[in-house]
Amino acid sequence: MSARTPSPPHAAPSPLGLGPGPVHDTACDVTAEGAAWLASAEVYPRSALAHWRARPCAPAVLPCGSAFDVVSVPAVFGRRMLDHLWDEGPGSGPVAVHRGRTLLFAAPRTAQRLPSLLGWEEWGARVPSVLCHGAGDAITVPPLTAPADATGLRPETRWLVAPGTRHPWLPGPEVLLWACVRAARGAGPPAARTAIFPGGDQDAKVYDVSRRR
Repeated sequence: MSARTPSPPHAAPSPLGLGPGPVHDTACDVTAEGAAWLASAEVYPRSALAHWRARPCAPAVLPCGSAFDVVSVPAVFGRRMLDHLWDEGPGSGPVAVHRGRTLLFAAPRTAQRLPSLLGWEEWGARVPSVLCHGAGDAITVPPLTAPADATGLRPETRWLVAPGTRHPWLPGPEVLLWACVRAARGAGPPAARTAIFPGGDQDAKVYDVSRRR
């Protein structure tokens, strides 16, 4: 008998608040409030903020488990998860790309619960290479400001949905399980999704945070 796949919530506790316009992954900078939220993961947040402001185009390494957990999946699978989260679910929290993987920022303790939920779900075996980072782990986050790139190539570490508020909504393990199962069932990105670059770039998507419930 299959484990029951949770239904997505129909109301998120709070919007991301990144502004009225769409956000895309090549010009997605962290706001001052978003930077403060990221820094809250550190033991000394003020020192972290001072360091980032001095080097806004450099990535940083942050500990997980207090302000957030992170679920890391292969990039293509992560984009499918995001499409389902934004088209059918409550949206997402901050999301980044790092070295070919999608990093979904999640509620603390998600890293502890999601693996066991996937183990009970019959589609869990089809979810590729899920890495859950929680207490005791650290992850690399993109720069606060997207660096200018004269060659036109996007950096391998960048924000897809940048932190925009001091208290962003973060999905829990049930929501991410739902997204994993939907993506694993083989549903690709919706045909109506509009790429922001010509040429059919499947890695260039728009996630309109103004639609958050």
